[in-house]
Amino acid sequence: MSLKSVFHEDQRLVILRTLADDMAGLQANESVLQTVLKAYGHDISRVLVVSHMKYLEELDLLSLNDISGILIATLKSRGEDVAAGRATVPGVKRPRAR
Repeated sequence: MSLKSVFHEDQRLVILRTLADDMAGLQANESVLQTVLKAYGHDISRVLVVSHMKYLEELDLLSLNDISGILIATLKSRGEDVAAGRATVPGVKRPRAR
């Protein structure tokens, strides 16, 4: 596994855990998620944040809604299970036990 893959898997987990643990209504926009990722040591472009969001949507872990060109992510129950470590999917890091 490459270092780039390790970072991407962790970034996707941060997105899911942020939606599950920190967001009222289990929703956040791409800008908020980019800010949270930076706080967790992932200073990445908005383009990459959106790419991760779309990847997670393809895995049926969240849904996306475009509001005037800004993507809003809403966590799905399967995404909540992955964020909590109750399920695993390729491309998303498995969380450590809390």
